[in-house]
Formats: sequence, structure tokens, C-alpha cells
Amino acid sequence: MKKITSILFAAILSLSLLSCNEAAVTDPSPLSPADYVNPLVGTLSEFALSTGNTYPAIARPWGMNFWSPQTGKMGNGWMYVYTEHKIRGFKQTHQPSPWINDYGQFSLMPVVGAPTFDEEERASWFSHKGEEARPYYYKVYLAEHDVVTEFSPTERAALFRFTFPSAEESYVVVDAFDQGSYVKVDKENNRIVGYSTRNSGGVSDNFRNYFVVEFDKSFEYVHTFADGKLLEGQEQQSNHVGAVIGFRTSKGEQVHARVASSFISEEQAALNLRELGDDTLETLKEKGRKAWNDVLGRVEVSGGDLDQYRTFYSCLYRATLFPQKHYEINAEGEVVHYSPHNGKVEKGYFYTGTGFWDTFRSLFPLLNLLYPEENLKMQEGFVNVYKESGFFPEWSSPGHRNCMVGNNSASVLADAYLKGVKVEDVETLFEGLVHGSENVHPTVASTGRIGHEYYNTLGYVPYNVGINENAARTLEYAYNDWCIHQMAKELGKPQEVVDRYAKRAMNYRNLFDKETRLMRGRNADGEFQSPFSPLKWGDAFTEGNSWHYTWSVFHDPQGLIDLMGGDEAFVEMLDSVFTVPPVYDDSYYGFPIHEIREMTVMNTGNYAHGNQPIQHMIYMYNYASQPWKAQYWVREVMNRFYSAQADGYCGDEDNGQTSAWYVFSALGFYPVCPASGEYAEGAPLFERFVIHRDDGSVITDLNNIPPCKDIMKP
Repeated sequence: MKKITSILFAAILSLSLLSCNEAAVTDPSPLSPADYVNPLVGTLSEFALSTGNTYPAIARPWGMNFWSPQTGKMGNGWMYVYTEHKIRGFKQTHQPSPWINDYGQFSLMPVVGAPTFDEEERASWFSHKGEEARPYYYKVYLAEHDVVTEFSPTERAALFRFTFPSAEESYVVVDAFDQGSYVKVDKENNRIVGYSTRNSGGVSDNFRNYFVVEFDKSFEYVHTFADGKLLEGQEQQSNHVGAVIGFRTSKGEQVHARVASSFISEEQAALNLRELGDDTLETLKEKGRKAWNDVLGRVEVSGGDLDQYRTFYSCLYRATLFPQKHYEINAEGEVVHYSPHNGKVEKGYFYTGTGFWDTFRSLFPLLNLLYPEENLKMQEGFVNVYKESGFFPEWSSPGHRNCMVGNNSASVLADAYLKGVKVEDVETLFEGLVHGSENVHPTVASTGRIGHEYYNTLGYVPYNVGINENAARTLEYAYNDWCIHQMAKELGKPQEVVDRYAKRAMNYRNLFDKETRLMRGRNADGEFQSPFSPLKWGDAFTEGNSWHYTWSVFHDPQGLIDLMGGDEAFVEMLDSVFTVPPVYDDSYYGFPIHEIREMTVMNTGNYAHGNQPIQHMIYMYNYASQPWKAQYWVREVMNRFYSAQADGYCGDEDNGQTSAWYVFSALGFYPVCPASGEYAEGAPLFERFVIHRDDGSVITDLNNIPPCKDIMKP
């Protein structure tokens, strides 16, 4: 058995259970965690090259609605790009990724001089020098209209403040977007109601995002639009509708708009508006700042420099946005949600906007460590998804989306339960895990397991049966089966069930090619794919090549070491990832996808930290008794690939995953194998940290790590 540098989850919790006073970190900096955050990190991105592919999500932690300035056209997944010069509106958004796009969006925009609805005509120049972005507050000067716009949100509502110039005709546009929308102006009550149905998939036919907007100034002008035409009447329903209300304003006059929405009904949207209470913008800003400090302050760090603090807390902010709350509180005080799976209003929690292919690796382990009380609600929500759709989510936005590979809900659910984040109905949870391993969703091929018939009989998904990215699926299914095996043992399931998943967890061996010492696609007759290029992206793998995916044996690194011929050969192969030039074969895609370009520009050979499959690889040096190489490369990646600037990531941030890697690594340990209860040591960035648990206990520095523990095989 190989000794490695690892930490048992339980051992971490027992490292130092101190009182909060005893564990307090003293730091001369007067800034709070939220003050370090830059929401613009990752926004200097485009289709061809991502430095995050993010947008400034102005929100509460895990809030149902985010708000963002909108520089892109309606429907453009790149809604805010740092290099753009004009803002078209301020959009309510639920977008987890530009590749997945948005749903239920609408926007507000102040204009002066004419009731302009068209997004090109109403757009205004702005400068980052006239912009302030905080997690809980946004402010910008719109030069074209001489208007300052500010807003601060709650979980389901937001308060806007527009500071107008002296003008006979000042307006606010409410744009309900296209693909089917409705708007009605209630002039007597200074109110606009409506709904947006715009989405990118994953919804039922009756999907609507109902909104209500209330102003504190009487409307002198009312205009409604439908499909680009100014029309009579105060109510419109068509493909693309909106309203423009107006009034005279004096120089410096402030007009407020109170906004809320609901996926359930217009009446529920009005209930959600109560979240604002009678608060002023200043009060909401302070409440928002406190909410973020409560969440970000779960981790205190000291002994770093300003840039490191800014990067650390900006990453932790990104790691606490998704998955979003998709539930609401009804008039009876009950937790309810609109189900995108069956179109009904159901009781219970619901969270969405995450791709488990990305986030099982370190985001959900981070939530289990820092925010178990929030993650418990998420886990209950995932069980609700199974009850309402017959499958756990794999990529949700808001319902099942056909994206990526694997059955990694098994990892997310098992890791939580085995770390004490236990759902009430664990039998249904386990039922869903087994069901997902033996079935595929009838219309969403990435949910459940496509190719399960081959995998469960041959021990792999063949290369030549018309199922793409088959080797990646096999490797992830094997790890997923190990997670189910762990749950079966924990729950005392029949030995036949325990043994079945233990055996399947070893299926990764079926793809190992001794000749190349790499994972390789395999045909149904048992022959390896030929020809084979380890540098070919896609094909048998997902957004990567064999050099990247060979290390996807999270649960049995010793087994992989043995297959490669021992420690020396294993380390040689690890080293080669960095020494092989950044050459690639993009023939599967027909062009270099952005993940390829992000690899080639970083000067680290074939190491592609900008995408998830290889992010744990550095820590595998520990398993072959060369932890100093892990420490070197961890520091190299933290120092070179991350910053608190607009280009602060080296690829897609992906709903908190790439940020969670940094948070863990900066603290000095990493969950190579979620659901194992073990962490590999790295190279702490800070002299000291304190983690405040929700139960009042704390975890301090890792100076007293207990002796290493054997890696146990299934």
C-alpha cells in the first residue's frame, strides 16, 4: 500500500476545534472579504479565447436572480465583455455559461430625449473609470444619456436608482425580450408587470418568468412596443414586447425602480418584491455587503499580499454563486418551486445552473467543507429533480440540458452524504443513483448514462458503436461506480450490490494501453482504436486528449501507478504532460476550440488547466512520492494562471469549479477523489487560515496534520 500526503476529512475537522475567539486571525488590513472581490474578473473573454467567460454577477450568495450590465446583443451569451464600449441595458440573468446561455431574462435601461426601445439606438457609451462593481452593488455613468444607474439586489428582487439630468423627456425602458413576452403598464400605480419566456432549453412549455417593476415617480408618458413597433395601448403580448415610461426630471433628480420576479406567478412576484421592504439603496447595499461578508468570511486568511487576497476572495465569490436558488416562499411561508421538468409548482428546495462534469471535482467538496447547511438544501433539491424527472441533474439550466458526459451526480451526492451532509430520504437518493447507472434520459442523452448497455456488459463504452467521447464516458462511469459502491457500503446494501459497483469501478483498466501507457478508445471486439493520436482532442475524449484524460482514475491512483509500471514510470508520464510541446490535433472539431488555444498560450506544454479534466493531475505526484513536484506546479499555476484582473482565469471559470481549485490550493490541500474523505497536500499560499464552520467549530492551519493514511481500494 502506498503512503501519500493526504488528510482525512474527519481529521481536518478535528485538527483544531477552538472557540472563535481563540481562532481569530489578526490582520492589519481594514478591508472585509467582500471588499477584495472584483466581479469583473474573467470578463475579458470571447468565443475564441476565454479568460473566464464570466459576467459581473451582482447578486446575493446563491441568489435566485443575478443582475448584470449588458453589452452584448439580446440572446448573446457573452452578455458583458470587458472590451466593449456600450451598455444596452441592465439584465436580470440566470446564465451559468455563455455556452448554455440564459433563461427568463429581461432588462431595464434609462434613456433621455426620446422613447427609444431598440437596443442599438438606446445603447450608451460607458467607461470602466465611471463604473463601480461590487458583489452586492453596481454603478455606472451612461454618457449618451447623462444618467447614473445604480442597483443592489436581494435574492429575488432588486432596487434601481437612476440619477437623471434636467430633461423634458426622461425615460426608463423595460424590455421583456423576444421568443414570447407580455407587458402591461398600470399608470395609476406607477407599475409595470409582464413576463419573459426567453430560454435556451431545459424548460416545460408553460415556462414564464413573471416580473413586476414599481416606480416612485408618476408616469407622464407611457409607450408600449411590440416587435419593433410603437403601438397604442398599455398592454402588449407578442414575440418581443416592452414598455417605455417617462417623466420630466430636474438636474440630479433620482428615480427609483423596485423590481422582482417569479417563475410561479405574477402574484408571487409581488410577494417576492417584499424582500426589499422599505429599504433605501444604501441600506440594501449594506445588507448585501453583510450577506457576502458572512459567506466569504467563513474563511479568514493572513500572511499574503494584497493581490493574493483579492484573487482568493474573488474566486470564493465565484464559488458561491452557483448553483442558484430556484425556489420561492409562498404566502403561507412554504418553500415551493416551479419545476422545469413537469411544469408544476412543487414543494421543497430546487437549485439549478451547474454542470456536474465541471463542479464535482472541487466546487461541491468546497461547499461540503465551508457551507454544509447550504449544500444540504442543494442536495434535497437534487433529490427533488429525481422525483420530478426520473433522473438526477448532470447539467441543469434550469432543467436537464444536453451537455458534457459522465454520471457525476453520483460523486456530488455521495461526497455530500459521506461527509455528513445527509438528505432525509436517502433510500430515494440511492434508488436514483442505481437508476442513473442503468438508464439514459429518453430525450437528454447527457443525463443518466448513454452507452450503459455496453459499459455494464463489456466493461467500457466502445469506440466504434456511434457513441462519441466514449473513453471519457468509460473513465467517468468507473469513478461514478466507485462512488455508488461507497454509498452501498455506507447504507449496508446487499453484498451483491456492493460487489457489482466495486467491480465496475475497475473498468478504467479496460482502456489502458500498455504500449503508450495512456488511455485509449477500444472497439467492441476488444481491439484498441487505430490509428491513435494521444494529441487528438475530442473523438474518444471530451474537450481534451489522452494526455489529459489518462489521469481520470481519481479513486485508484495506486492501480494506475501499477499499470504504468511503478512510481518512476508514473512520474515520467506526469512530467511528460509539461514537457510535450503544446501541439494538438483538432480534426474532430475542425478548428482549434478555445480550450485548445488556452492550452497553447500558457507555456506549460500539454497541461490544460483552462479545462477541468486535468485540474487534479498535479496533485497525483503525491501518490508517487514526489510531492515537491506537486508543490512546484501548484504554485506555478496559482501565481501565473490566476489574478483579480479582467483576464484573471486561464479558461472558462465554469460555475465555481476553476475558482474552487484556487481556493483549495491556496489553503494547501485538494480533494483529488471526492467521496473518499481524503485531501492531498499542496503548497499553502497563506501563512495561516481559519475556517469557521456553521456549527460554531473552526479549522485552523495544517501544521498538525496527522500521519498519512493508506489509500483503500474498492
